[in-house]
Parts: sequence; structure tokens; C-alpha cells
Amino acid sequence: MSMSDIRAKRVTTTGALGIGRSRIRQLQVTVSNVGPGRLTITDGSGGSTILDLDFKADDTHSVNIPSQGVLSVNDPVISTATNVTAVTVFFA
Repeated sequence: MSMSDIRAKRVTTTGALGIGRSRIRQLQVTVSNVGPGRLTITDGSGGSTILDLDFKADDTHSVNIPSQGVLSVNDPVISTATNVTAVTVFFA
């Protein structure tokens, strides 16, 4: 099995990540103090949900994804970011 370099992209809004086909390996999610957070990532625009996570308010959360990560065949899209102020996506 060949290893790939891990890259990172930080976003502060919903929409396409602009990273193309990738495996999401880890997320760093910052949630505001307004209330609990929710983050949903789909496989492309209008595609199936590949990650749907809830978070405690007013904190920064690290989400480690086991094994090879979550595959997004199409450019992953952050479709929901309720009370989320920033997301850093680590991908290969």
C-alpha cells in the first residue's frame, strides 16, 4: 500500500472544499458559544452524506478518522455548519 502526503485546508463557510477526490483523515472544528454545533459533509454537491457530526458549544474539537479515512469520490462539500466558525480538513 502506498502512503500519500496529508494536506490541510481551513474554511469558514459552507460550500465545496476545492480539493477534488480525497480521503478525509481528520477534522479540527471550532464551535461558537451560541449553541451546539453540527457539521455535515457530502460527497459532492447534492451527493450522499459522508460525515454528519454534532459538537458541544464553545469548544474546539478534533475528529480523528480511523484507518484510511472517509473517501469522497467527488469534491467534498460542507453542506451544514451550524454554529461552526471554522473547520480545518486534513486529507490525502
